[in-house]
Amino acid sequence: MDKKHTKHTNLVKKHTDNFAPNEIAILGTKCGVIANLVHEVSKRLPNYNLGYFDASHAKDVEQNTVSEYTFHHEGNLQINTTSSINKYEQRLQFYNHDFLFINGNHYQGAKQILILDDEKEASVKKRLEQLTNIQFIIKLNEDSKYFDCLTEKFSNIKNITSYTINQVDKITNHIQNLIQEHITPIKGLVLVGGKSSRMGTDKSELNYFGKPQKEHLKELLENCSLETFFSVQKPSKKDNEIHDTFLNLGPFGGICSAFQKNPNAAWLVLATDIPFVNKELITLLLQKRNPSKVATAIKGKSKEFPEPLITIYEPKAYGKLLQYLAQGYSCPRKMLINSEIEIIEVDDHLIRNINTPEEFKEAKKDIENLI
Repeated sequence: MDKKHTKHTNLVKKHTDNFAPNEIAILGTKCGVIANLVHEVSKRLPNYNLGYFDASHAKDVEQNTVSEYTFHHEGNLQINTTSSINKYEQRLQFYNHDFLFINGNHYQGAKQILILDDEKEASVKKRLEQLTNIQFIIKLNEDSKYFDCLTEKFSNIKNITSYTINQVDKITNHIQNLIQEHITPIKGLVLVGGKSSRMGTDKSELNYFGKPQKEHLKELLENCSLETFFSVQKPSKKDNEIHDTFLNLGPFGGICSAFQKNPNAAWLVLATDIPFVNKELITLLLQKRNPSKVATAIKGKSKEFPEPLITIYEPKAYGKLLQYLAQGYSCPRKMLINSEIEIIEVDDHLIRNINTPEEFKEAKKDIENLI
């Protein structure tokens, strides 16, 4: 039997809505009312990376001959450039946003907020096909009516949660719930198969706790309710192993390979040469996770930089890692120290690195004294 010809590799796709990983279109009233609501809600959600996708209302726009990027020392950036609407380009632009608001009078979002404005019945009727997944209703006035075209198309529309336009706090809470619902699960990744040149033997097989260290770490993560995989160099058919598809890049390649296998999960990455990592540290890392950042990383109190191999990498980290790879860098720490991350400081001994036979003997003795 001939195998079916496939032109492209069948990769796992990262979840996305029309233009962003998580979006909502607001429609049914004047654009100014929509923009004002977005800004009022955004002020109440300062801990998230939010975006607003709108259309210019200018009739005539002079063609840009140069893209302008104006930076402010407090971190603000104003961009004036040339760009056309292309969902793939927009998905790159909005890749790092936790939530994207869309002016639904111009563009269709995968989810919608419908504002009932008595003066805009004709506008809503024209956009009925855009109403595919209404999350809630906002009434401009307490007695704002449900248009006949709405009740005819959606028999249960009056049962959908509704607020008035001045209930901004309640609207904000609803939006926050939509953001929280989208937070991805965490999976564990134990990096094995390194060169271990200074140790002279595979560090993942060393016995600190009565079993190979890789098995100890896998159990540690599984005891924290994380589905856990081994990152290995060579192709494997084992369900609990992810082999490198980014070759000869060390831990960087292992992390990217895990994201290629599942770009819709966050990955808690552990190296096998840090044997003093314990359940308390993993629990702390999970508790302090900040999914709005690129990553949540552990740092020793006296260390200058975070430890990239005791880190939760969020799905948005995948794109960052690939961008650094495109620049010729394969160091996950370089990406972390130049990105927005959550840092958790712990005592240095918890992230003590073991690389030589002498260090192994000393660490083994110290662990036996602790048990």
